[in-house]
Amino acid sequence: MKLTASLKELADNSIKRHPGAAQDIMRKAIEDLEATDILKHAVKTGDKFPDFTLPNAQGKTITLSELLQKGKVVITFYRGGWCPYCNLELKAFQEVLPQIKKKGATLIAITPETPDNSLSTKEKNELDFEVLTSENNELARSLNLVFKLPEALAELYGKFGIDLLESQGNDANELPIAATYIIDQNGEVSYHFLSEDYKLRADPEVIIAAL
Repeated sequence: MKLTASLKELADNSIKRHPGAAQDIMRKAIEDLEATDILKHAVKTGDKFPDFTLPNAQGKTITLSELLQKGKVVITFYRGGWCPYCNLELKAFQEVLPQIKKKGATLIAITPETPDNSLSTKEKNELDFEVLTSENNELARSLNLVFKLPEALAELYGKFGIDLLESQGNDANELPIAATYIIDQNGEVSYHFLSEDYKLRADPEVIIAAL
């Protein structure tokens, strides 16, 4: 569970770097989100995953139903290249990409980042799998994964230099929760990971076992 350990180490270091009020704001935002019914209504194992066509970092369109003709598809959502937890996750999936392919599956990551920004993320993390842009979080919204940042958290992100308007090309201040799916060839979800806590992610080792 290498990714899980790395995420915990990053979270522990974050507490040291941003103690006090910043931690209180981030913790409360997670607690408030956990108090909603976002997970209750999110797409889960046994549900049909909607077909989609989205652009990759180079502007080429990728369609889920076409990928499913070749085998299962692993889909993970990430918030943006500005998110260190997302970058850890993407790098961890890159490391196990040969194992995912060996299982006959395709891996894709989906983000609300603009294609220009997703290309930067793809190049920075040396990713060999597709990174797709879902403009305005529309795909994540259809899966009931989207939430609006509390004002205090949005202001804190601004102080950290995180500009969601630049990242996404809109001022909605919305993000997807942490979510990873395995989609079977019949379009049905056979595995899901969902968390309101952005510091938690599906571990690639679990995904390999599920495949």
